[in-house]
Amino acid sequence: MTRQIADVLIPLALDTAYSYAVPDELAVSEGDVVQVPLGNREVPGVVWALREGAGGNLKKVTDKIAVPGLSPNMRKLLDWIAWYTLSPKGSVLGLGLKLVDDSHPETVRVGVRRVGPPPQRVTPARKRVIEASEDGLVRTKRELAEAAAVSVGVVDGLIDEGTLETVALPPEPVAETPDPDVKGATLSDGQRTAADELTATLKEAQAPVTLLEGVTGSGKTEVYFEAVAEAVRQGRQALILMPEIALTAQFLDRFAARFGVKPATWHSGVTGRKRERLYTGIASGEVKVVAGARSALFLPYANLGLIVVDEEHETAYKQDDGVHYHARDMAVVRGRIENAPVILASATPSIESRVNVERGRYRHVRLPERFGGRQLPQIRAVDLKKETIPRGRWLSPTLNAAVEQTLARGEQVLLFLNRRGYAPLTLCRACAHRYECPNCSAWLVEHRFRRSLVCHHCGHIERTPHACVSCGSVDSLTSCGPGVERIAEEVAELFPDKRTIVLSSDFPGGTERLRNELAAIAAGEFDIVIGTQLVAKGHNFPLMTLVGVLDADIGLTSGDPRAAERTFQLLQQVTGRAGRGEKAGRALVQTWQPDHPVIAALISGDVERFYTEETRVREMAGLPPFGRLAALIVSAAEREAAEAHARAMAKVTEPPPGVVVLGPAEAPLALIRGRYRYRLLVKTEREVDLQAYLREWLARCPKIRGNTRISIDVDPQSFL
Repeated sequence: MTRQIADVLIPLALDTAYSYAVPDELAVSEGDVVQVPLGNREVPGVVWALREGAGGNLKKVTDKIAVPGLSPNMRKLLDWIAWYTLSPKGSVLGLGLKLVDDSHPETVRVGVRRVGPPPQRVTPARKRVIEASEDGLVRTKRELAEAAAVSVGVVDGLIDEGTLETVALPPEPVAETPDPDVKGATLSDGQRTAADELTATLKEAQAPVTLLEGVTGSGKTEVYFEAVAEAVRQGRQALILMPEIALTAQFLDRFAARFGVKPATWHSGVTGRKRERLYTGIASGEVKVVAGARSALFLPYANLGLIVVDEEHETAYKQDDGVHYHARDMAVVRGRIENAPVILASATPSIESRVNVERGRYRHVRLPERFGGRQLPQIRAVDLKKETIPRGRWLSPTLNAAVEQTLARGEQVLLFLNRRGYAPLTLCRACAHRYECPNCSAWLVEHRFRRSLVCHHCGHIERTPHACVSCGSVDSLTSCGPGVERIAEEVAELFPDKRTIVLSSDFPGGTERLRNELAAIAAGEFDIVIGTQLVAKGHNFPLMTLVGVLDADIGLTSGDPRAAERTFQLLQQVTGRAGRGEKAGRALVQTWQPDHPVIAALISGDVERFYTEETRVREMAGLPPFGRLAALIVSAAEREAAEAHARAMAKVTEPPPGVVVLGPAEAPLALIRGRYRYRLLVKTEREVDLQAYLREWLARCPKIRGNTRISIDVDPQSFL
């Protein structure tokens, strides 16, 4: 007798589905989420395939879980990612399977209403609250306080007195339907032409990929909003992917100005029941537009009609833990599977996207001018070989004078240094001892605001000692080099009466705090902003007219083959924060290498020259996108075990024509989180089937023993 058998994929590091018998009374389909026994526990899984068979000795599917299942297109995408990244299918399933996390319940919304008599003591403030609440309607505390022009504390006092009572409010809707025909900002002729090109792609039988390239301040967001509007008109869903820190109140307000409501947002801060309701709304098609971080790519859209990848050049789109995938590239794959147009937007596109345009794989839409006739900032180099900076200072006299002039006009200044903390190295003047992380081959970074030494790789923290741990000398520690905290200290001495803020991703409060601070800067609540690379992610500060780059050479000295490209993108983006309002902007770039091709291209504004030269260098070296790379990291708790296994792998590489295997060699960061790391790098010609070679090689490799692990990164973005 045959019965139905379900091949169930479980979200663990397993590469095969397990077979279970389906009880006669349980109706399941491919893609359904089910509960199955695994060992002595029950686990969730997804029915990957159904078939008929004997199945007499198979364990049975326990139950069907009442959550949206995975569509055929989603399963096809996850299978493709597993093949491309050489990750276990179960690990990849974890990207697309979102179950409710009951440990983070949705915050209950509380309202208040008038129920009792006035209190014995009625102040003018209390009187205004009582008058505002006489209609008996339920309002939130904040709404009632704003209506009466009082603080929330006055409302709380009336609750304690029994004049008002609290009532639970229903949850806010996860998202309201955007109105595509709300009149938004008036587009320029160039923007309208670009918008028409993008909206036309939603009507084509074969959906294309389009690179939307526009200078900083050109209004790319307003242009791709028109394509989002067209998707909504067609009754389809749109996804806007962006780096999580770029999901600011400013962006949400711009969306609301165009569509009348804010979009649904998906990021790490969305948890519990709200996450469940949003997930269900997306699966049903009720939620029309989602703006989210890279994980939003794997939501169960019912009818996905458009994908926008904003700031497509950003390295934040690369997942470096677990499954190593690049969200920009996977967005292109999902667009192809769903037959949905994909828009890649950036002021500084990746060379990969530029080359895809040249090869005819992507279309190209340009916005060469800033919106409203505003000019790009004037950029000038400050040659540190010619300009003397006082000892212990980091702002050159030229930059210092420019800051004074800008502040005197009531305008904002951004001082940019891509280095967190107070100083990158702390050592003892008496014995030259350097403070190193016990778990990583990296120096501890001083964070003076927290009075701590911190490892930026594993998170190890220790208190800054008063005496040297090596020789015992007291007050002998010295800080070498600057971080943003040290710049803040210098600014406080130079401009003590100015409102200053430091923006850095390692300050407490997380993403929500950063969003609030960015909104405060845009509102003009600070005079001087000191920040790391997170200030370069598409933010709009209308009052900012001066950007000072304190060390433009930081990114140019690494062994990363993308170092020049990334430095150019970062500096172009950060200098582009200046002059986005009504007043012209300028940028001063402190550098020891004013003649370096990256710095020269930035100063001259000759973007095409940089891209042409950098593309030529990549092609000559056979580097992506003209060749392919895969990094394999062998790690273990003991150095000898990691090295031995890496060398054993190297002995059986057997590379065919067009394939070169380099290594093994100690990784630049040879120790991270207590694990020693050896690196092998596979470099192939573009036409070689890289995944097939890697699978054949790994099949020949010796069996992994003990705590040794192998991490595979196809198309690596980090070379540490």
